[in-house]
Amino acid sequence: MKFRLFLVALTLISVAPTKILSQSAQVPPDLDKLIYLDSSFVETKEENLVYIRVVEGYYSERPNYVFKDYYKSENLKMVGFSPNKNKLEEQGQFIYYYENGNKQSTVYYSNGKKKGKEFNWYENGNPKSELEYSTDNQEKINTKVISYWNEKREQKVIAGNGEYKTQDDTFEEYGPIKNGLYDQTWKGRKLNDKFTFIENYKEGQLISGTSKDTINNKEFHYKKFETSASPKGGLDNFYGYLQRAIDLPLNSQNTSGKIYINFTVNEEGSLVDPKILRGINSHVDESIKRLITQSHKWNPALKRGIPKKVLYSLPITIAKKEQ
Repeated sequence: MKFRLFLVALTLISVAPTKILSQSAQVPPDLDKLIYLDSSFVETKEENLVYIRVVEGYYSERPNYVFKDYYKSENLKMVGFSPNKNKLEEQGQFIYYYENGNKQSTVYYSNGKKKGKEFNWYENGNPKSELEYSTDNQEKINTKVISYWNEKREQKVIAGNGEYKTQDDTFEEYGPIKNGLYDQTWKGRKLNDKFTFIENYKEGQLISGTSKDTINNKEFHYKKFETSASPKGGLDNFYGYLQRAIDLPLNSQNTSGKIYINFTVNEEGSLVDPKILRGINSHVDESIKRLITQSHKWNPALKRGIPKKVLYSLPITIAKKEQ
């Protein structure tokens, strides 16, 4: 069986779950960076943490950095590589774990996109699903469900056909699979955000969807599963605003260079919590942070039509002012 063969091969690259305090002997602890994350994996304060992220070798230069996410209990949740130490950009094999230490899933990424086979297990170690990812000419990711077993170990999807259900502690969805693709009517719910949804598919393509906020009794209609946050006048217009509005003291008038900054676009589209990743000097950095928070609201990111907060990274070039 393909699933069993995969388990043997995986042992060659797997990483044993470990406590956060016992990190890799290959990287001195003083080179690592520790980050607290909330339930949406957005950086937060220690008192609000749900997960802990360690970037091994952060304070050194290298082609790839090991990212390790831990549960609040300090048990390993995820391990993988990223070429960007300031933002997780998945590259290569990633392994995810349940809090009890059992493997949850394995998947390969290429430039942040899933590629090839993904294998998933239940918390007790029983096989759950085998998925396959590919990209089309427009670089859109296509997902196929090859096999699926329910918790009773009954195989419900065989060779890409059957009834599929995916769920975890906060989310579930279910519907028919035809030739490996979502088909007809799918239903689901997200428990922590308290919303339900119904979606219609044809040969794996989302035709339409309706989400319902069960707390506020609001409905959201959509034809795209997810939409990125964006400035209302476009990114070029936003850059123009920064260049026009930046107010530098005389001793920084001839300053030039590039600033790298992270900020959160919240559910209302406001830009909050700016953090300078690489700056020029304190005057320029503080001016850019102020302009970010004073900016007009953006179009918020949407998932199933519902606004959500996201972390946004931006490089900003500061040019010398012409005399």
